[in-house]
Amino acid sequence: MDFDVVRATFLALVQGFTEFLPISSSAHLILPSALLGWDDQGLAFDVAVHFGTLSAVLFYFRKDLLLIARSWFIHVIRQEASVESSLGWLLILATIPVIVAGFLLKDFVDLYLRETYVIAITTIFFGIMLFIADKKSAGTQTLFTMTWKVALFIGLAQIFALVPGTSRSGITMTAALFCNMDRDSSSRFSFLLSIPVILGAALLLTLDLLGQEMVNWSELLYSIVVSGLTAYLCIYGFLKVINRMGFLPFVIYRLILGSILFLFFI
Repeated sequence: MDFDVVRATFLALVQGFTEFLPISSSAHLILPSALLGWDDQGLAFDVAVHFGTLSAVLFYFRKDLLLIARSWFIHVIRQEASVESSLGWLLILATIPVIVAGFLLKDFVDLYLRETYVIAITTIFFGIMLFIADKKSAGTQTLFTMTWKVALFIGLAQIFALVPGTSRSGITMTAALFCNMDRDSSSRFSFLLSIPVILGAALLLTLDLLGQEMVNWSELLYSIVVSGLTAYLCIYGFLKVINRMGFLPFVIYRLILGSILFLFFI
């Protein structure tokens, strides 16, 4: 079965870049459909790019994840605590709110909030919140000094990511900055926190996909590779420059993108 290489490449690149940058993937997926008249990419494609971005973050943080998992199990079995085991517990705590909210609010979000004007509003509003948080943050807290209250606050903030246009990475980084975490730690915690969320989304999409007969495996494999490589390069580059560059470029980009959505698509 043939597939449109240009379309698959573009959409996989968009997913790879926007999954981890604080700029919202929802807003970007509206534009090609509206401008180029593309149909929805389909459930199978969504599954593929989710697994692509998941593989990228797992590979990038593979050493950290192994250390956190090993320390967490040692703490559970031997009651020997460490900063790494504490980080493991904090990631679990921060993940719980969005799991609960996702099950309770999924139908409501699907019915009422997947509108272009909602995405435009959230793109602009949460861009402004990111700007305020970045300016306000004292940058005195790190991954290994954060408390359970900070982790829970970030986890609760992540619920807003259910609303299209918010940006999961953007809202978690914003919440972390409001808690005076430094830019690098805010970003790393956000990326680590993305793992269970992306994995859960990919598994749910896979369950929905079961029973569908027409699956273009060439397109899916290609999309996994493209989105995975793009996401990996995005994480690598982002963490290299974020301390020096700050979040202002992403704020400006969000304001422009939200304005374009308002002007041309509402």
